[in-house]
Amino acid sequence: MPFVPESSSVSEDPAVVNDYDSFAEAYSAGNEASLINGYYTRPAILDLAGDVAGRRILDVGCGSGPISAALRDRGATVAGFDSSTKMVELARKRLGPDADLQIADLGHPLPYPDGVFDDVIAALVLHYLQDWTAPLAELRRVLKPGGRLIVAVDHPFEIVLRQREAGHDSDYFATYNWSEEWTQGGHTAQMSFWTRPLHAMTDAFTAAGFRTAVISEPPPAPGARELFPDRLPDTPSGAFLCFLFFVLEAT
Repeated sequence: MPFVPESSSVSEDPAVVNDYDSFAEAYSAGNEASLINGYYTRPAILDLAGDVAGRRILDVGCGSGPISAALRDRGATVAGFDSSTKMVELARKRLGPDADLQIADLGHPLPYPDGVFDDVIAALVLHYLQDWTAPLAELRRVLKPGGRLIVAVDHPFEIVLRQREAGHDSDYFATYNWSEEWTQGGHTAQMSFWTRPLHAMTDAFTAAGFRTAVISEPPPAPGARELFPDRLPDTPSGAFLCFLFFVLEAT
């Protein structure tokens, strides 16, 4: 199952990677109503978040702000950050000049006090990081006791299948880096990710002070099969492997 780009190819070239500034507008425009984002990731995150009215939520790696906007429309007070300056600029255009948006990197200490958020959303962010220890500790720090961390990451089994189809040796039980080129709106970018087995994820969550409340492999949102007939398998549910979703409770 392909990811968000219009096209992709596995690459071994360790050039400049994950430079969203180089194709922020094309990426944002291409994913507004895409299968993977508009009809899969965002609906799944919002379903897991549930009723967020009155809750203070941090959107980690907020990109151009579609999840932040949806949460705000549902009554939440939302703050967000991204490491891409241009993505934050796009998010500010979407959310308004007074939106609580910052340029920050999850690999470093975050610019928020302890225990200020009811929920943290980390959608498609952690799989860019080799070591989750310090980032998860920071997310736990900014959450209130009993607060929720809602996560979406690459599904490790799907990555193994893709790597093997591309002719690469791949061990499900290993933690390893892989990369590929994305082409979106005529712009090509080199992307780099880290995959790890499910037990390594849950072990990291537990060590950081979280209790795993939900592990989800959701189907796409209603209407996806009709809108994307060539992208979904011929099954009654239209389900496919792409990402894993978690709801974690701060202990």
